[in-house]
Amino acid sequence: MELQRRDYHVERPLLNQEQLEELGHWGPAPKTHLWRDWFRCSRARAHALLVQHVPVVGWLPRYPVRDWLLGDLVSGLSVAIMQLPQGLAYALLAGLPPVFGLYSSFYPVFIYFLFGTSRHISLGTFAVMSVMVGGVTESLTADEAFVQSLNTTVEDARVQIAYTLSVLVGLFQVGLGLVHFGFVVTYLSEPLVRSYTTAASVQVLISQLKYVFGITLNSHSGPLSVIYTFLEVCSKLPETVVGTLITAIVSGVVLVLVKLLNEKLKRYLPLPIPGELLTLIGATGISYGVDLQNRFSVDVVGNVSSRLIPPVAPNAQLFAKLVGNAFAIAVVGFAIAISLGKIFALRHGYRVDSNQELVALGLSNLVGGFFQCFPVSCSMSRSLVQESTGGNTQVAGAVSSLFILLIIVKLGELFQDLPKAVLAAVIIVNLKGMMKQFSDICSLWKSNRMDLLIWLVTFVATILLNLDIGLAVSIVFALLLVVFRTQLPHYSVLGQVPDTDIYRDVAEYSGAKEVPGVKVFRSSVTMYFANAELYCDSLKQRCGVDVDHLISQKKKRIKKQELKLKRLQKAKKSKRKAASSKIFSVSVNVSANPGDIESNDLEGSEVKVRLKVGEEGPAMSSRDNMVSLLLGLGPERNRAVCTCWGMPSCVFPYDCSLPTGPVVTQLEAGHFFDESITKQHLFASVHDAVTFALQHSKFGPNSPVSVS
Repeated sequence: MELQRRDYHVERPLLNQEQLEELGHWGPAPKTHLWRDWFRCSRARAHALLVQHVPVVGWLPRYPVRDWLLGDLVSGLSVAIMQLPQGLAYALLAGLPPVFGLYSSFYPVFIYFLFGTSRHISLGTFAVMSVMVGGVTESLTADEAFVQSLNTTVEDARVQIAYTLSVLVGLFQVGLGLVHFGFVVTYLSEPLVRSYTTAASVQVLISQLKYVFGITLNSHSGPLSVIYTFLEVCSKLPETVVGTLITAIVSGVVLVLVKLLNEKLKRYLPLPIPGELLTLIGATGISYGVDLQNRFSVDVVGNVSSRLIPPVAPNAQLFAKLVGNAFAIAVVGFAIAISLGKIFALRHGYRVDSNQELVALGLSNLVGGFFQCFPVSCSMSRSLVQESTGGNTQVAGAVSSLFILLIIVKLGELFQDLPKAVLAAVIIVNLKGMMKQFSDICSLWKSNRMDLLIWLVTFVATILLNLDIGLAVSIVFALLLVVFRTQLPHYSVLGQVPDTDIYRDVAEYSGAKEVPGVKVFRSSVTMYFANAELYCDSLKQRCGVDVDHLISQKKKRIKKQELKLKRLQKAKKSKRKAASSKIFSVSVNVSANPGDIESNDLEGSEVKVRLKVGEEGPAMSSRDNMVSLLLGLGPERNRAVCTCWGMPSCVFPYDCSLPTGPVVTQLEAGHFFDESITKQHLFASVHDAVTFALQHSKFGPNSPVSVS
């Protein structure tokens, strides 16, 4: 809809920062108030803290049973049906017996029900987390001396590594959450996370090929392990077990067909067809009836425990070997969970606390580790099912965990004859969503090629260097790219849009005109040491001001005045001259013909210089012999012009468009203001600064700067 033209008229005095602070009663909050609020203890505050850290206490008493219970029950049952085959399959991906996938689908999910703030994410086993855990278990148990040092079998050693890793991951996540380190996820941009999960899905796919073809591979770890594994798979293709390959292909085709059928009929089906569960049941029955293991050499799951195991302490001897991988897994797991959580929260209109999510996820992994679970996160496919089948709260998660408990206790033994090739097919088919992320390359090429560069570097680094090192390289590269962007900001000279108080880049807005006698210079990014020199160079180029020469002339003049002060004998007169030595003006003489900068009359109260104005210099008329330079400190995010500290004499008024408290506080803390530059040189808007500059120039208030 086209907006109708609306005029508004504002009449107010010209305001500098000092006047604005007085008018608005600006001042930092007293620290005594902050300490009093921090240590204040009351019943309401205690309840608020309890609800903040144990959210179930807040929402469960207000749970609308009649409206939401049925939807949560149906959703929980649907998620549990998916959780069962995925738990078995992802445990295999982590290099563990399948029953530990069921444990990881029970304990952490119930803990998250108590402490989580997202209503719709489905916590539990996840392919990316499982392949990261599998990489750690495979690399450590490949060393026979290490396994012997644990005085156990290879399988038990992997279990020890997995649950010890889960405890460490939980400790990292809880610790980071308690110190409010949830903002760390902001450094994991969406292209980075999507590229990382795409690369991880490729690794998952390659790791499952041995189960699809029924071949035995050597253990590879470290950089290029994915490449070595793929090459070994190709070399051993002649050893393929035909029965295993047929089982995997048939299972995969059935799963794909059921998923397509669910998409076609989702309008008519109250619940999606549980294709994975039906495939597992059918494959288990056929395997048991035909005896696939003995007759066709098809590898099966084997013994599945039908009991809950008592809690065990983690192996502290492994902490030193696992701490690096644990931190990487903790960050990746949280990034995936909070990304999905915020998507669903935005869709359904509630808030997800990133710090509490970090604590909840950490407690889930920490407690789960004591019950021999491996690290978990949330699954997009299960989360979508939980939402689409009517799930409203984490009651659905609690229902799914209780259903998994029933399976562990009563039905676990029934899956002993389940072929591993079927679980591999389940994993591969569920990678479809992450494989679709390759389309990001085309979209990023059109929208943002810097993000595309992050995507490609993350993918290549993760594939070649493995998941842990690849993540570190990706984060470092993304941060370096951010720094690189700040070193190449957009500098502009602003002009006034006619009959408004709006100022825009004259290179982009042909209607914006520079105000005669005033140069408004602006930088698009925060000023700091890395781009300070670029700022000065651009200032010289865009505005024709040789800052270096002005500073040099200023220093010479100060030195001469200091010599004069030493000759004075009366203390009162020397103090008066010392104060006047800090306050002086700069006249900028612009001649019609370009010339070199020259110094004249250093004995007087002014430093007169000529500007270099050539063909490449800024366009100025010959009558503009006094130029006021407005340096934009920026509307927000501390765009303080730190280079001005060394050249206060060359800046007439300072402009800080909508200066915020932190900017002014930072300038005060850095001793920016003195007798020559005060808060009276800092203005509430660009137009205030321009008006002030004109009032103190030869053009006067009648210059062509007007607002109607």
